[in-house]
Amino acid sequence: MEKLTYETLDILNYDGYLLRQAPEKVIQFGEGNFLRGFVDYFIDLANERGDFNGKVAVVQPIPAGRIGDINRQEGLYTLCLRGRDRQGIRNEKRIISCISRGIDPYEDFPSFLELARNEEMEYIVSNTTEAGIVYDGTCRFSDQPAGTFPAKLTRLLYERFSRTASQRGFIILSCELIDDNGKKLKDCVLSHIRDWDLGPDFIQWVEQENRFCSTLVDRIVTGYPADPEEENRKNGYEDVLMDAAESFGLWVIEGAEDLEERLPFARAGLPILVKKDHKPYKTRKVRILNGAHTCLVPVARLAGKQIVRESMEEEKINQFVRTFVFQEVIPTLDLPKEDLRQFAEDVFDRFANPFIDHKLTDIALNSISKWTARIKPSLKEYAARKGTLPACTVFALAALIVYYKHEQVRDDEQVLAFFRRAGQFQTNEALVHELLEQKDFFQEDLSKVQGLVQMTAAFMDEIESRGMAEALAGFLKEC
Repeated sequence: MEKLTYETLDILNYDGYLLRQAPEKVIQFGEGNFLRGFVDYFIDLANERGDFNGKVAVVQPIPAGRIGDINRQEGLYTLCLRGRDRQGIRNEKRIISCISRGIDPYEDFPSFLELARNEEMEYIVSNTTEAGIVYDGTCRFSDQPAGTFPAKLTRLLYERFSRTASQRGFIILSCELIDDNGKKLKDCVLSHIRDWDLGPDFIQWVEQENRFCSTLVDRIVTGYPADPEEENRKNGYEDVLMDAAESFGLWVIEGAEDLEERLPFARAGLPILVKKDHKPYKTRKVRILNGAHTCLVPVARLAGKQIVRESMEEEKINQFVRTFVFQEVIPTLDLPKEDLRQFAEDVFDRFANPFIDHKLTDIALNSISKWTARIKPSLKEYAARKGTLPACTVFALAALIVYYKHEQVRDDEQVLAFFRRAGQFQTNEALVHELLEQKDFFQEDLSKVQGLVQMTAAFMDEIESRGMAEALAGFLKEC
């Protein structure tokens, strides 16, 4: 079987969209599944629907990578988008043609620097994992290349500053899954500039001519399919870079109003928002999507369920989680309520995705810290605004404690050590009281929240005495 290339597609009489030739406008640090299933997909659509007409040069950020595969396939790969929305099931394929080439700076450092001297380059995109945006004081200007992504970027920016006539800066879009990713990247770059004594003029140029944008990315990218041989047979070519993702996607980019016009996405009608502050959208995602996951897991596991989709097909579990989101989480958020409800409906469509078997036990990992980050803020805000405790939220907390008390779980050793003592407590109220006192778990003493200990313990008694199915049915009757 022939490898995926432009020539192979010509032989197959492929009649889908392809951008064979265009100037390089984007430098992309990272060649992994996520960027190819998210950012490069959006750029490909911007080329087809809009007037971007730009290619992406991909830089391998670490010594081991897939640049060889990218170049052998001339930047082409197949993206499968699979999901469910209000229009029904989506199962689509698209050949992505926005990547021009890959560059390995460990093997070809001059070509890496040459990217900066190309004045048609306008954008830098990165996803170097959560550990990628890190300051390392041992990196040197003379390294070819430096070990970290921020140090490589600093060297690239200096090349642009010192070797081009216009000295036009970049729009830098960080996709790493850390808070304030753009700001933290900029801080690392400025630290390297000072370390390397590159001068105040360069600092001024970095500050004034470049935009380091923090962004929020939201899409599940599952990567290389489980059945590549069958997919290759259907396609008629071999594709070692095949990628798969859910159909839902959202990119929130922090920046001033004029940034939207400088980005290539607005005219293509893509799900990309430019906002002065991306944090409310991150809060929305954490509290609705991630919060619903963390709320769902113990209830569904104690009801004998294994995966998210199966759980949400159960009428009472579905009703419980929807009540949690629509009645207890959304009222605590300050974005427009219709936007919040729309996002929540999208979340439930994603939970019902027939192509993704999201295991509850995987989501359950480190559930105590996840509960603290994802659900505790909603509980406290609801109590502050309404003057009462949110019942579904507390029921889910009770289910979580029962789950940790009786099931084998994966969590921090300190958490596991506490629950190994669970049988020593005479009552659930005593157990809950001591658990919620643990500031190391919850960042504060939650036993002081009025009524929380008693309400949680009462729900635990119901779950343990009646079983989850009966306890949940009884709870929903009272709501």
